[in-house]
Amino acid sequence: MHEINPTVSVIIPTYNRAPLIGRAIQSVLDQTYQDFELIVVDDGSKDDTEDIVTKINDARIIYVRHERNKGAHAARNTGIAMARGEYIAFQDSDDVWLPEKLERQIQAFKIATENVGVVYTGFWRIEGDKKTYIPSPKLQRLEGDIHNELLRDNFVGTPVAVIKRECFAKAGVFDEGLPCLEDWELFIRISKYYPFKCINEPLLISYFTSESVNSCLEASISARLYILEKHYDELKKDKRDLAHHYFSIGNLLCLYGDFSRGKALLRKTVRNDPLRFKYLGAFFASLLGKGIYRSAPALYQRIHN
Repeated sequence: MHEINPTVSVIIPTYNRAPLIGRAIQSVLDQTYQDFELIVVDDGSKDDTEDIVTKINDARIIYVRHERNKGAHAARNTGIAMARGEYIAFQDSDDVWLPEKLERQIQAFKIATENVGVVYTGFWRIEGDKKTYIPSPKLQRLEGDIHNELLRDNFVGTPVAVIKRECFAKAGVFDEGLPCLEDWELFIRISKYYPFKCINEPLLISYFTSESVNSCLEASISARLYILEKHYDELKKDKRDLAHHYFSIGNLLCLYGDFSRGKALLRKTVRNDPLRFKYLGAFFASLLGKGIYRSAPALYQRIHN
């Protein structure tokens, strides 16, 4: 008798998160929807991660280890290659799924049109005492063809998404050349071919810490430059979107990195969208020098918002 494949493959990449991985796994095991396998990809941890995972008594858990650290994108790709489910979901080792998350998403797939490739949910982002709901209510389009929205901004994270397995065959897996933001880049590609469905409710809690990869500004700037270059042919079709990317990167560089390079990107921002006051203000502030620019509280507040 052949073993029946699970409907969902849940993939958790982890690296040196022994104090947190048990909580993340338990939030998956506590789901009201139970037809899944759980693939934990240990990306070369040097702590007690292996002992913690392998001591959990559940036959659905599959533990696999990279002998050296390759990054979360590579760990997720290892999980995708092993997955047997029709749908693939991702959990991060420092996040918590609420109990009905998976059930709500599979139900949404069942009633959605056949071509929907991704069902994602809202989530709470916790950073210290600050609690932020994502996606932002300012976004005008959350489902259907959201390719243009995703080209502009990142609002679908891997832990909130359930993805049809076929999407990876069509659009590819995670780009291992990125230092971070690989989820954003993946969803840009998937959204070229598939509509998305949004459950606009918080069904996940994401804990943002100083150890989070995306907290590294240098990595974030590099990733944004990579995404801009990779998807430039599409971005240049709308000068406002191109200006938005130039400003996002240029502002970060002026505040925290290579000021002269940031100033050059702010100049490109104004060339592509010359009537937006925020862009003009940032560009003229950059002409006054690094000290003036970095002391401008309004610009500082914008980047942190």
